Amino acid sequence: MSGNNDNANREAYVHDSIKEHEFDGIQEFDNKLPNWWLWTLYGAIVFALIYWVVFHTLEIRPLPREDFAAEMQEAQEIQLERAAAAGLSNETFDMMAALEDRVADGREVFVKHCVACHLDDGRGMVGPNLTDSVWVHGCEPMQMYDVVSDGIAAKGMPAWMNQLGPTRVQAVVAYVMTIRDTNIAGKAPEGEPCIY
Repeated sequence: MSGNNDNANREAYVHDSIKEHEFDGIQEFDNKLPNWWLWTLYGAIVFALIYWVVFHTLEIRPLPREDFAAEMQEAQEIQLERAAAAGLSNETFDMMAALEDRVADGREVFVKHCVACHLDDGRGMVGPNLTDSVWVHGCEPMQMYDVVSDGIAAKGMPAWMNQLGPTRVQAVVAYVMTIRDTNIAGKAPEGEPCIY
């Protein structure tokens, strides 16, 4: 007798939890989703909306990749300060050339002060082409720094250290390092091939 009750209960449960429709011989259960699953779904939807508003609509906080880029920039600046404290070297300028802010500052100074001789893209006019792989006074960063700082009076290159100061001279050298070997068509090559 109890076996019949169990079967009746099982049939009632199956009848209540299976939908009426059938597709290719398959019937669909109509069970309620667990509450923990529903709360996870609702929580994900709320999180997505808040994330969109905070990061994309109102831009209250920077995106994670922007945070990462800022942290990397700060770390590179600290590393550069330590290297500069030990004295300028080719490696110091290599680090500067990897910093977007320093290169941008250098380009700004270059465009303001160097265009009369080198044009705004560095392809040369009165002065040599800075975008090729042939250099008159050496292409190592410290050689560039010496030329920009002290000038070459015999060639008409002014000394910029007194006018620009050390920070802007270093920034210009960092910028020139980034345009070296970009080979923009301009003034014919002068000097010796760059080995650096």
